[in-house]
Amino acid sequence: MHDEILYDEIPSLDLANFTNGNDAQKQKFVQDLGKTFQDIGFVAIKNHGLSDELTARLYQSVRKFFSLPEATKLRYELKNLGGQRGYTSKGKEHAKGRDIGDLKEFYHVGQALSEAECLRLQYPLNVFPNEVPEFESVMIEAFKTLEVAGLQILRAIALHLKLDENYFDNQVNQGNSILRAIHYFPLANSQELSNGAVRAAAHGDINLITLLMGASAEGLQILRQDGKWIPVTALPSQIVVNVGDMLERLTNKKLKSTIHRVVNPPQQLLGTSRYSIPFFMHPISQMRLDCLPSCIDNKNPKLFQDITSGEFLNQRLQEIGLIE
Repeated sequence: MHDEILYDEIPSLDLANFTNGNDAQKQKFVQDLGKTFQDIGFVAIKNHGLSDELTARLYQSVRKFFSLPEATKLRYELKNLGGQRGYTSKGKEHAKGRDIGDLKEFYHVGQALSEAECLRLQYPLNVFPNEVPEFESVMIEAFKTLEVAGLQILRAIALHLKLDENYFDNQVNQGNSILRAIHYFPLANSQELSNGAVRAAAHGDINLITLLMGASAEGLQILRQDGKWIPVTALPSQIVVNVGDMLERLTNKKLKSTIHRVVNPPQQLLGTSRYSIPFFMHPISQMRLDCLPSCIDNKNPKLFQDITSGEFLNQRLQEIGLIE
């Protein structure tokens, strides 16, 4: 193992070097991405395919939905789905190991597939709010754009792990990925802060990788190897990509699923909203997350039991309070 570098900010990389670069540029991208994911688990990426115009339309429709009356939003909260599609109301989700709900509400969109395809893959159908007609098309467009970028990142990860470049392709084609629109609601004069609740308590993501477009306000922090919390900031033209627990598990912790959180704003900003739209890239439920043999040796014994991604997701949804 190499010595870990303690970053004060997350490194930035250009995805175009991988997708359109020459062999040397592509190789350097793979090397830099692998090193960053081994050291800190987070990276800022430019040239990801998401236009400013699409991002603006997306945030506009998301704001519109969350400003609807509570009773209207609750019509899109579907029972027995573990929050996997549609709306999830305030305080429902909590971090693993905590029983205090996070100060947020969110909306989930999955693969845009036919009813027959969803049935075959055992995915719930998407649901969209009638009150915001543009919500459906803009969420699906953003989903597909981020899925393409995510696949390129996974190809670079595969090369870093000395696997075939297309190792993940079939595992994430029609994968159980989710685009999550989050509203961290205003906290002014709120009783909610009295029990130590925060916008998002410290957690690791469940999935393979997460692609996060610029949030509307500061607050995201990651836990460095030495125990210090550092803020995550990315330029408006960048997205932030991080390793999730499934990839950490597959690589026997060679790649790090870094703990992160969203802290409450300073006193003068408690009355403001924060919006954030992460894309959680999941594989198909049958993908095996057994540790790769190449990531196991005498110095790094196998740390995890064999499991499929579907089993792992189910387990984690129970731990964070979304299914019983």
